[in-house]
Amino acid sequence: MTVNTPKTNSTPHIKAPLEEVSGVLLFNKPFGLSSNTALQRARHLLRAKKAGHTGTLDPHATGLLPLCLGEATKFSQWILDAPKGYIATIKLGYVSDTLDGEGHIVQQAAPPSDRELIDRVLLTFVGPQQQTPPMHAAIKLHGKPLYSYARSGQTVHREARNIEIFSCTILSLVEEVLTIECLVSKGTYIRVLASDIGMKLGCGGYLMALERVSTGPYSLDNSIGLEDLMELDEVQRRACLLPVDSLLSGLPSLVVEDKMAQDITHGRSARLAQSTGGSAGLYRIYTTLNQFLGLCELTQEHVLRPIRLMATAS
Repeated sequence: MTVNTPKTNSTPHIKAPLEEVSGVLLFNKPFGLSSNTALQRARHLLRAKKAGHTGTLDPHATGLLPLCLGEATKFSQWILDAPKGYIATIKLGYVSDTLDGEGHIVQQAAPPSDRELIDRVLLTFVGPQQQTPPMHAAIKLHGKPLYSYARSGQTVHREARNIEIFSCTILSLVEEVLTIECLVSKGTYIRVLASDIGMKLGCGGYLMALERVSTGPYSLDNSIGLEDLMELDEVQRRACLLPVDSLLSGLPSLVVEDKMAQDITHGRSARLAQSTGGSAGLYRIYTTLNQFLGLCELTQEHVLRPIRLMATAS
């Protein structure tokens, strides 16, 4: 008996090679996607060799996730440390053991309907303070993320961390659902803030939904989502990238002449004339042709000391 086997295409699928792509993509992370998965999908679409994100968003949070590609990864720390803005939706009158909608939820007490009272309570959270990370968090203790301990029923001691809440205001209050907008420092857990607000109101509360709307100088309004990015061709996708130096837009800049630019490019310090430049501190450095060289520190002695440099000027 003759057995006919289907013909198969023996030619292997050849993946397009990754390239040296540099820039910042303002990515609008969808619900349910981890920050790392979002990063890898965007990196794949842009065919970038190197990439990193600038501050984790939980899978159930949405919004702005700036992604650094190529040379931009060298300067990502300045955005990791930047203030971040959120719109948070809080369910009042209930508490959750995970501080969000994923945990075991128990009804507590009827929430206040007095908006002015809630406004006054929110104002008490504005300013520098200490906050204890929740048990359901990704930060590690003894090499294990806290959520690993929580899932096994353990509660471990967490050190409180210094944070700052710069603003916290009501956007809406509809029955038991309070929506707020807040601007906070690095390391602030909005889940903890939501729970603390509910506790201070005397009714309990947990975080229902979270959207990041800003990170440093970047806004969600200028971001692009995964589906929209997938619909673009490669040239259009790369046109979405912001320049590397946008990560440092909050720092002053200096333009240096060719000889000094060459020294800095090779990692050598260079002395500025006393009449050039400003006070000591960090500066973005450019050539006379407006090429970004990197980040330097200007010392009290008027010496430019390289801190982070581009592999090639851009």
